[in-house]
Amino acid sequence: MISLGGSIPLSALRKSGPFRRGRRACAVLLAFVGTLLVSGLAQAGPSVTVALEDASEKDLSTGLQILILITILSLVPAILLMVTSFARIVIVLSFLRQAMATNQVPPNQVLLALALFLTIFIMGPTFQQVQTTALQPYLDGQMTSQDALHTAVGPIRDFMLSQTREKDIALFVQLAGAPRPETPSDLPLTVVIPSFMISELKTAFEIGFTLYLPFLIIDLVIASVLMSMGMLMLPPAMISLPFKILLFVLVDGWNLVTRSLVTSFH
Repeated sequence: MISLGGSIPLSALRKSGPFRRGRRACAVLLAFVGTLLVSGLAQAGPSVTVALEDASEKDLSTGLQILILITILSLVPAILLMVTSFARIVIVLSFLRQAMATNQVPPNQVLLALALFLTIFIMGPTFQQVQTTALQPYLDGQMTSQDALHTAVGPIRDFMLSQTREKDIALFVQLAGAPRPETPSDLPLTVVIPSFMISELKTAFEIGFTLYLPFLIIDLVIASVLMSMGMLMLPPAMISLPFKILLFVLVDGWNLVTRSLVTSFH
């Protein structure tokens, strides 16, 4: 999974098209989801009624709408993380930190931030397609919120299916008792999303195992040397940690790990 290669200057990466499109597409997607939710609640507003006095009925109905909107918006980040590359990236980075035995270095905030921005970079083309096919026509009044939401699901579904194993899809189709789908578009999201998630978990664990091997070898070598010298009271982890960090720095580990994570989605 990890291969040596040339590095790209940070200034050139910031000026690159995918980086700019990824940031803009993420902001557009969040605005799109918020717009659809507000529009859907506005359409559903008249049906929310409470049998109280006329003077307070409108206020209470508006309060319920705001409560529902806040509840849905609180679930949006979790939903977006489930259908993007975030899970694989953050699991691999966690495996890397455990393999190096650096405790809380890098901190959780740093790992989550790195995983988030790598997710924006990887999902940039998908979000851009959502903007072109769903968000912009909806803002121009060319389609309703329901049609826009249905259209926006298409690119995200295609991304998930491209990273999902057929074995996992067949498992959830069988568990759901659904008929065999003729085309990928016939698969419901209740099947696609859990299939995608367990496929991501499997892939992340495979990459994590590959990352563990070189650090495990260092631990074994250090432990063997200490035992042969009779230094049984000296913790091997204390001696192997500097060698792990040195190895990771010498091979430009962050560059290799990032390159492997990004290319694993292509």
